[in-house]
Amino acid sequence: MINKLADISPKAEIGENVEIGPFTFIAEGVKIGKGTKIHPNVSIYPNTTIGENCEIFPGAVIGVIPQDLKFEGENTSVEIGDNTVIRECVTIHRGTKDRWKTVVGENCLLMTYVHVAHDCQIGNNVILASYVGLSGHVTIDDYAILEGKVAAQQFVRIGQHAFIGGASLVRKNVPPYIRAAREPLTYIGLNSIGLRRRGFSDDDIKILEDIYRMLYIHNGSISKGVSDITEKMIDNQYAKEILSFIEKSEKGIIKGLV
Repeated sequence: MINKLADISPKAEIGENVEIGPFTFIAEGVKIGKGTKIHPNVSIYPNTTIGENCEIFPGAVIGVIPQDLKFEGENTSVEIGDNTVIRECVTIHRGTKDRWKTVVGENCLLMTYVHVAHDCQIGNNVILASYVGLSGHVTIDDYAILEGKVAAQQFVRIGQHAFIGGASLVRKNVPPYIRAAREPLTYIGLNSIGLRRRGFSDDDIKILEDIYRMLYIHNGSISKGVSDITEKMIDNQYAKEILSFIEKSEKGIIKGLV
């Protein structure tokens, strides 16, 4: 059902069984997948694609141009995956010529007042709690959870299954599978509860605990930890994944407990 008070461009593509509430604005070039529900007072700007069975709540603004002084009007976009829920007053900006699009994956939950800046790449099954702020070019891998008021600096990456405590400032990359909190942001342990909920075995969790002990606890520096993991566990798939994450982290990774 599309309310007659909605402002929808004739050049927008609206799928089957889409609900659109009154006073919602949908611009030309917008694509909305079947079964999606859009509440009243939502604004969706050009070059935005929204998947199937999503739900978008009042006050959300999606696809507006980025807050980047280098933006020159290039033809960039926003992509939202299937089954994603976007709560009240979330803002998601278009990309720039760095990555050309801003992406939010499938089965994500973005709670009230979340801001996703230009060129962010958010994976599947990610939860961003209220007032999370992502600067431009941030990457968040699958199943990561950021508690309320987390703020992430430009170009940082947060690994899969990571959990970041509320009101944290993310200035460096956060490796996968861990919990991080405090100021400055610090490794505080494996995200074992989250991993068990997602079906990781006790053996897998023990291996990950051993890897992060070597990285953060048994050695005096990250470089020594990397050497220890490389020497003792290089054939393990989790070790390879974590070492690859560290190697690609030009900004460096967060430190362990002092």
